[in-house]
Amino acid sequence: MDVLEADLLKEIDPAELGQRIRAARVAKGWTQTQLAGDDISVGYVSRIESGQRRPNSQTLEDLAVRLGVPTEHLLRGVTAREYDEIKLTLDFAELSLETGEHVEAESQARQALDRAAVATQDELVFRGRYIIARALEGQGNLDDAIIELEGLVYSKTGGLTRIKAAIAMVRCLKNSGDLNRSIEVGERVMASLEGSYIDSCDEAVQLSVTVAAAHFHRGDVGHAIRMCRKAIVKAEALDSPVARASAYWNASVFESDRGSISNAVPLAERALALLAEGQDTRNLARLRGTVGQMQLELDPPDVAEARKNLEKAAEELVWSSASPLELAANQLARARADYLEGNLNAAAESCSQVIGAVKDEAPLTAAEAESLMGQVLAATGDLDGALRGYRRAVFLLTAMGADRDAAQLWFELADLFEDAGDVEASRDAYRSAAAASGLRARPKTWAGVSVL
Repeated sequence: MDVLEADLLKEIDPAELGQRIRAARVAKGWTQTQLAGDDISVGYVSRIESGQRRPNSQTLEDLAVRLGVPTEHLLRGVTAREYDEIKLTLDFAELSLETGEHVEAESQARQALDRAAVATQDELVFRGRYIIARALEGQGNLDDAIIELEGLVYSKTGGLTRIKAAIAMVRCLKNSGDLNRSIEVGERVMASLEGSYIDSCDEAVQLSVTVAAAHFHRGDVGHAIRMCRKAIVKAEALDSPVARASAYWNASVFESDRGSISNAVPLAERALALLAEGQDTRNLARLRGTVGQMQLELDPPDVAEARKNLEKAAEELVWSSASPLELAANQLARARADYLEGNLNAAAESCSQVIGAVKDEAPLTAAEAESLMGQVLAATGDLDGALRGYRRAVFLLTAMGADRDAAQLWFELADLFEDAGDVEASRDAYRSAAAASGLRARPKTWAGVSVL
């Protein structure tokens, strides 16, 4: 150890040095016992890592050799050049993420994360973990992504990246079917933002509308729409194209799903125009797909225009950071266009592919595919197969607490039973639809006396 490093050893905060030694050990995958060896006790290693002891120069050199890192790294953290190299690797990882190369993004982020952890660069570590979580989500590994995001969302640091992590976690939980927890996580983070500078940024608006989407799927339609309207007001005040597009987009989806297509289309068109001004290919593709789905719900459906939007969206999704779930949602919408045009074989094949791809990760999308498959089978005359498909869809939705969507499917099932001539089963399905939507029969009374 040279004189300069010896002076640094005398001046460095033992706690900071201990943190760097521990980070290097953890990055190597070692225990304190493995690091200790024959000439340094495990207890001494523990005290060094906790900042209770300052090692002498020889001990520090021995530890550096065992850890495979230069002594300078433990004393200085990283040089300016090394910091830039780690940051550049994360930039490349994020670029891979945005171009849909999720496996490559994860690999690059993990490389950068290991170096950032050894150098105790907490900001870069946080960013690396966020990119890894997004890459896992992009690969369809929602459970692993949620586990990675938990530590970021509940951190007291992270700034805007923490809010982006919260958006991703709310989205992953919603797509995995855990609507209650999705809402709980989102609202907890939103409450923590009140009064802070972060509450007035694009990410805060995006978090709000993402939580609103979870409310909507759980059946809290009125609350979800009110949340979106508040988000639109905030986005207009921010004068941010991204925030405004996000708010308009989600509001259009909610209006569409509750049957107000005439209100939904102008909102979607405004969002589409705002996103088209920027470079957000992924969100532009998702919105284009949403517009296509709305066009399929018009009376009568505009299948030709819908197919143009859906196919264009499919092309853009392939070249963006689209996840398997987003690709599946687009394929399902195109399957619905096939069904409406009478291409039943193509529609059935797409439904089967979507169900196989997402049934474990995204029960909501799988339920929608099962429902469409039921309609396809009914159109071919296979009523028994259609009923089985509807029942599988209802089971998926009821299990995840998506009562509003379950109610819609129960209504469709009631019509299908009626078409099959099973009046009793149709009546039961209507009752199930009412129960799923929150309606309950009042006690029967006469002159104030309950009738048993």
